[in-house]
Amino acid sequence: MRLTFADCVLDLDTREVLRGNRAVALSPKSFELLELLVRERPKALSKEKIHDALWHGVFVSDASMSNLVAELRGALGDDAEKPRIIRTVRRFGYAFIGDARGETAGEAAASLRLLWEAREIELEEGENLLGREKGVRIWIDDPAVSRHHARIGVRGGRATLEDLGSKNGTLVNGKKTRGATPLADGDRVQIGRAEMVLKELRPTGSTQTASHLGRRPVPPEKAPRGKTRGR
Repeated sequence: MRLTFADCVLDLDTREVLRGNRAVALSPKSFELLELLVRERPKALSKEKIHDALWHGVFVSDASMSNLVAELRGALGDDAEKPRIIRTVRRFGYAFIGDARGETAGEAAASLRLLWEAREIELEEGENLLGREKGVRIWIDDPAVSRHHARIGVRGGRATLEDLGSKNGTLVNGKKTRGATPLADGDRVQIGRAEMVLKELRPTGSTQTASHLGRRPVPPEKAPRGKTRGR
């Protein structure tokens, strides 16, 4: 079973956590805590129940649990003051509040594409670089675009966008991104003067292709100069 939330992916089968398409280093106890909170969501779990599940029959101080929660939040990019993933329930315990979406290991992943003017660019599993340097996955010939401007990470049919310290920034739905930002079907991505739309295509058992969506791929030799290079 695999769950996505915020910019993270939790794979319970491989016992792996990814954030922005990169592996997160978690101690065994931190992973156990995350798994426990996720499985019991949206219930708030008491400190006593968490203690019994993680340290059954062993005495540990409240500080040990607090430090474990702090470690987990730090690894997931969560903020105790404005939590998106783990909420503290005062004088009681903790609860998982992330907007988690699950899929089984055998479920076919979505095909992700960027629609840009008359072009369809299929995103590859892993890292897709966007920028002005020739040879990147998505080439944008625009002086307002940095050589390595941003990257879209794809894993298991989910995508996250991350600005790479560009001079002019990267926008999603009109807002500048900060850190790895999850992308959803229909999100608008803007880099320089290039405006693109993410399209998520999930298998339905039919022979539908992206060209049925009103966009027809353009052969590379007919594409406008400097628009993209698909591989």
